[in-house]
Amino acid sequence: MTELLRADNLVKAFGSEGGFHIGARKQPVRAVNGVSFSVTTGETLAVVGESGCGKSTLGRLLLRLIEPTEGQVHIGGVDVTQMSAAELRAARRQMQMVFQDPYGSLSPRRTVAEIIAEPLEVFGIVKTRQERRERVAELLEQVGLPPTLMDRHPRQFSGGQRQRIGIARAIALNPDFIVADEPVSALDVSVQAQIVNLLQDLQEAKGFSYFFIAHDLAVVRHIADRVMVMYLGRIVEIGPKRSIYTAPQHPYTQALLSAAPEPDVKKRTKRIILSGDVPSPSNVPPGCSFHTRCPLAQEQCRQVRPELREVAPGQTAACHFAEPNPIKLPVSAPAYAS
Repeated sequence: MTELLRADNLVKAFGSEGGFHIGARKQPVRAVNGVSFSVTTGETLAVVGESGCGKSTLGRLLLRLIEPTEGQVHIGGVDVTQMSAAELRAARRQMQMVFQDPYGSLSPRRTVAEIIAEPLEVFGIVKTRQERRERVAELLEQVGLPPTLMDRHPRQFSGGQRQRIGIARAIALNPDFIVADEPVSALDVSVQAQIVNLLQDLQEAKGFSYFFIAHDLAVVRHIADRVMVMYLGRIVEIGPKRSIYTAPQHPYTQALLSAAPEPDVKKRTKRIILSGDVPSPSNVPPGCSFHTRCPLAQEQCRQVRPELREVAPGQTAACHFAEPNPIKLPVSAPAYAS
């Protein structure tokens, strides 16, 4: 497989600009902290983790919608972080985004035709009104909407239909790479599968690569090729979907999977309830950032931060106790309120 995107040691620190603070100097919050990974052509890499772990910030860094504090992002071998404004504008043809909120991401003042045609007009792909309407009609058909609706406004559509419009806008330029930021989380459960299936069908037809941000592990299991697990701005585990779901190596990954609903009673595992709350990103614990909630934590975990290391072919985990076999959490571990 050909590497399409590579992120190297990405860091995004908020609050590092200084300013006036009462009391002690405010520490910058590292929402993304030294993240490195790659995405291959036609692949879906899904990233999961609790709210505030840095998933959405990372997605925006990849497209340079926000500027990284440190690190590089290469797409097609070119460093996006070093591009000039003009170069970045041209590169937008290759990278697009599907937003989480189908209600807030579409302008209520514009018609569907105007929304979808905007990138086509910006890059001079369509020259005439007729060309624009023909291309918009084609895109609407690709996302499963009747072209006859193109002159309506977003308020006249359901949430699922609005997300289809957002997807049509994202694929209008035939990009290579798409960041999908929780694209189904705001939709009814009955509609979520339709949108996920649509994304997969489009990927199969056009060869897109997806960086799929999600918190629903059932959705991720359906769409992902590989899964990346984040905690407090860092990757704690990454690997093929099958390996992550059948043999998770990091205690945090195991806890996430144990909490996911499983309709098959025979396949359900004992729920792992973590102690305490997620620490503040402005005061990350030393050593392994997960040690304050981990039932396996020992003194080494409190002092030394584990690096990602290979524990199985293509699977890496940042845990001192990761082994080729799944970690066995102690049965006698106390059940704490999450």
